[in-house]
Amino acid sequence: MKNSLTRYAWLSIAAAIATIGLKAAAYHLTGSVSLLSDALESLVNLAGALLALAVLTVAARPPDDDHAYGHGKAEYFSSGAEGVMILLAAASIAYAAIQRLLAPRPLEQVGIGLVVTGVAALINLLAALAIRGAARKHDSVTLDANAKHLMTDVWTSAGVIAAVALVRPTGWLWLDPVVALVVAANIIREGVHIVGGSISGLMDTAISPEEHQKVEAVLDGFVSDQIKYHALRTRRAGRRRFVSVHILVPGGWTVHDGHELLENIEANIRAAIPNVTVLTHLESLDDPASWEDIGLDRKGQ
Repeated sequence: MKNSLTRYAWLSIAAAIATIGLKAAAYHLTGSVSLLSDALESLVNLAGALLALAVLTVAARPPDDDHAYGHGKAEYFSSGAEGVMILLAAASIAYAAIQRLLAPRPLEQVGIGLVVTGVAALINLLAALAIRGAARKHDSVTLDANAKHLMTDVWTSAGVIAAVALVRPTGWLWLDPVVALVVAANIIREGVHIVGGSISGLMDTAISPEEHQKVEAVLDGFVSDQIKYHALRTRRAGRRRFVSVHILVPGGWTVHDGHELLENIEANIRAAIPNVTVLTHLESLDDPASWEDIGLDRKGQ
C-alpha cells in the first residue's frame, strides 16, 4: 500500500521543482519580494516532498522483531519536520519583507512575472488536489500534510498575484512587502497546525470521536446480562488504529464459547472502521480481580 503512495511524493517533488524554477524566474523579472517569498515556500515544498518520499518508504516496511506494530509512526516525523520547515520559511520571508518595507523599490515586467507565477500556482493546485485525494483514500498523514502545504502555497500565490497586480496602477510600493508579511503569517498558521497534529500522533492520541462511537456501538450490540466490557482503549499510529478491550462473561463459559464471542466482536470492529488492529482480553464476571484492571495499570497487586 505505502509503496504505491510514493508516486504521489514523486508528483510533489516534480511540482516543487517546476514551481521553484517558474517562481524564481518571476522574481528575477519583477524584483518583487512577495514573489520571492512565494519561491522560498516552494523550496520548502521540495524539502518536504523529499522527506515524504523517504518516510513513506520506511512506513511501507512490514512489522519486524523490533517494530511488532509496524512502522506507521514514521509518518508523524515527516509531517512534523515539514511543519518546522514551513515555520523556518515563514521567518525568512518575514525578514526579506521587512527589509523591503524599509527600502521600497519599483517592480519591473509585472505582466510577464504574474503569468509565470500563475502557471506555477496552477501546477501546485493540480498536484495538491491529486495528493489530497490519495491522502483521504489511503488515510496517509504524510500525504495529508504535503497536500495542505501545497494548497497553502496556492493561496499564497493567489494573494501575491493580486497584490503585485495592484502595485503598478496604484504606485503603492509598500503593498508588495506587506503582502509578503501576510503570506508569512499564513504560513506560520499552517505550520503550527501541522506540527501540532504530528505531536498528537506521537503522543498516542486516541482515534477520532466518530470512530470511537462506532467501536462502542459494536460493543454495546453484544452487551447483555451475561456479557459486559470495560477498559476500552484506542490509539492511532499513522494510518493504523489500535483498539483494546476487556470482555467479561460468566466464569462457567467454555474456552470455545469465549473465543467465538471475541472473534465475532473483533470482526465487527474491523468492519466498522478501517485499518484497525483489535486486541481483546476475556475475563470472568465472577472473579473480583476482573474489575481491578479498568485503569491503565492493574490495581490490587
